Amino acid sequence: MDAASVLQDLIRCRSVTPDEGGALKYLETKLTQLGFKSQTVTFSDDGTPDVSNLYARFGSGAPFLIFAGHTDVVPTGPEERWRFPPFSGEISDGVLYGRGAVDMKGGVAAFLAATADYLKENPQPRGSIGFLITGDEEGPAINGTVKLLKWAKDKSEHFDHCVLGEPSGEKAAGDRIKIGARGSFSATLTVTGKQGHVGYPEKANNPVPHLMRMLQAISTPLDQGNQWFPASNLEITDLFVGNEASNVIPRAAQAKFNVRFCDDWTLQSLEQELRTRLEKSAEGIAYELQIVKGNSEAFRTDAGDFLELVSKAVTTATGDVPKFHTAGGTSDARFIKKDCPVVEIGPAGTTLHQIDENITLADLERTKKIYLEILRAYFA
Repeated sequence: MDAASVLQDLIRCRSVTPDEGGALKYLETKLTQLGFKSQTVTFSDDGTPDVSNLYARFGSGAPFLIFAGHTDVVPTGPEERWRFPPFSGEISDGVLYGRGAVDMKGGVAAFLAATADYLKENPQPRGSIGFLITGDEEGPAINGTVKLLKWAKDKSEHFDHCVLGEPSGEKAAGDRIKIGARGSFSATLTVTGKQGHVGYPEKANNPVPHLMRMLQAISTPLDQGNQWFPASNLEITDLFVGNEASNVIPRAAQAKFNVRFCDDWTLQSLEQELRTRLEKSAEGIAYELQIVKGNSEAFRTDAGDFLELVSKAVTTATGDVPKFHTAGGTSDARFIKKDCPVVEIGPAGTTLHQIDENITLADLERTKKIYLEILRAYFA
């Protein structure tokens, strides 16, 4: 199967989160033609849009290798700034353009094409191949993979290993294999003072200096990192006072922040450390720390036969020896790792979320070859 043609078809589906856009229906049709038993499942939750997800399985025995990914994409930004329309899937000079080309319809297309070629070679593999595809990875991630995993578990589905097709490559597919991710902790800090006239500061209590002092206290280094993870870092992502008058001392000031943390911390121990630092630096000012829903723990897939298999498959397909890493952002691996070992391996992610997002046909084909070798080795 030609991965480029599949990717063009997927890009032409306008599947901006949370809209399915026809992408999952397209995959379901292709997988059914290959002999998969497929099902589209829609999940709902209060305050969030309904999201469609796809589950498909070929075979009934073990071991069970699942491929996970998403077909939803981020908004395009100004479409007039694109070289080609963002949902056209145009190819020019060996480069395929379109929203989702690398994040991550490219990985989905490559795995589908690799699976089709593998099943031609081995119509009855020793085990099962599955697809776990969500439409909610770029969104709140509430009605997507986490619920699809529970849905599958309730049906007694058991996964042995997972390949997640996120764009983990640095310069080319497979030059790096992501074996874990830092945790993500988001919160909002609100400091409350006393409103007053700027000419009479003794009658007021400006919350802004207090907020800045407290942010400084929690921004100092949390750790030095370890063998697999860089040092944890806190980034202030928003500051808000909402004061429209220049001669009024505000009553309250607010900051949003995110911490990407190594596995020396848990969500609970990190929260406790931040609260301890805040309390020491508060100096009697009233404040509130609100924890954002959806924070995730750091994790790492341990060395073993599966990592060795994937690494050797990359070398067989490309001649290169991949590096293991844990850098970058979070993904649905943070949910899947609770069910089975998971690695992220996909095309180079140099243009994800950008204007003129694109993938070279060479890297797309390289991704397909890697996935094909993983399938061959896994079911050998």
